[in-house]
Amino acid sequence: MLRIKGISVLALVAVAAASFGQAALADTAGKRIALSNNYAGNSWRQAMLRSWEKVTSAAVADGTVAAADAFTTAENQVTEQAAQIQNLILQGYDAIVINAASPEGLNGAVKEACDAGVTVVSFDGIVTEPCAWRIAVNFKQMGKDEVLYLADKLPDGGNLLEIRGLAGVFVDDEISAGIHEGVAETGKFTIVGSVNGNWAQDVAQKAVAGILPSLPDIVGVVTQGGDGYGAAQAIKAAGRDMPVIVMGNRQDELQWWKEQKDANGYETMSVSIAPGVSTLAFWVAQQVLDGADVPKDLTVPFLRIDQGNLEENLATTEAGGVANVEYSLEDAKTVISGAM
Repeated sequence: MLRIKGISVLALVAVAAASFGQAALADTAGKRIALSNNYAGNSWRQAMLRSWEKVTSAAVADGTVAAADAFTTAENQVTEQAAQIQNLILQGYDAIVINAASPEGLNGAVKEACDAGVTVVSFDGIVTEPCAWRIAVNFKQMGKDEVLYLADKLPDGGNLLEIRGLAGVFVDDEISAGIHEGVAETGKFTIVGSVNGNWAQDVAQKAVAGILPSLPDIVGVVTQGGDGYGAAQAIKAAGRDMPVIVMGNRQDELQWWKEQKDANGYETMSVSIAPGVSTLAFWVAQQVLDGADVPKDLTVPFLRIDQGNLEENLATTEAGGVANVEYSLEDAKTVISGAM
């Protein structure tokens, strides 16, 4: 066991955990928390909102907080979400949990909230304003891992098609940066085309169908989630050989993968952030309101599905949904303690 000046690391962790537990002394029963969401046009966002409703409604029912209302803007526009946040400040919410349209574009509204005494916790699409808390996976590593997987599976390399998400959003930029870093480091692949799929199956299918006629043969498709099944349908319709398409944990993708696996041994992997990260953000906001000492930056692991555990993950993913993990208060305390 690693020891520091005669004290075991486990002992230090135990002391830190005990101190964390003692720090939460305030009463949040009268506190109101709002969710500001910039977009709901795909299965991941819908699953995220369902997870929020499921977990927060129970927290309201048992008296942990007074309210946990969700608000989604009609369009993925920074100005619209900034106005929404300003309205939530005026409505007197004690905390605002944000899935942001832009990492920098909302900083003015976020600073207004902080200056008004409102706790702000961003997740998935995080903000850079220092007064806010941030919860994210390492999206850049997620993108890089896609390429590393393909490099192992396709040692001869080849041409790749990249399907990106919503333009201008932090998540899209980070995953794409990781993909390009992986391509540069492995030296095996060339990205011969790139389209925006907006993390939605129908948008991705149309975008891929539009670019395929201009592309040479491709051996792989790197994605961001919600786009794998649409890509497969477009490639099939074009009569092309099916490349290795990295999936994004959506049920339609997993079902298609299972069918191809059973039919011809098709192999790939699937990776995404769990939609239930919204519930972690809720509990982090509750803990800040409760007086806990919470680090401003928290990282959670992404959820990866491989050939060997495809069936068990598919079995627990609802039709039209996304493979998911939802967080409890104790889970949140564990994540916070681990970051201390």
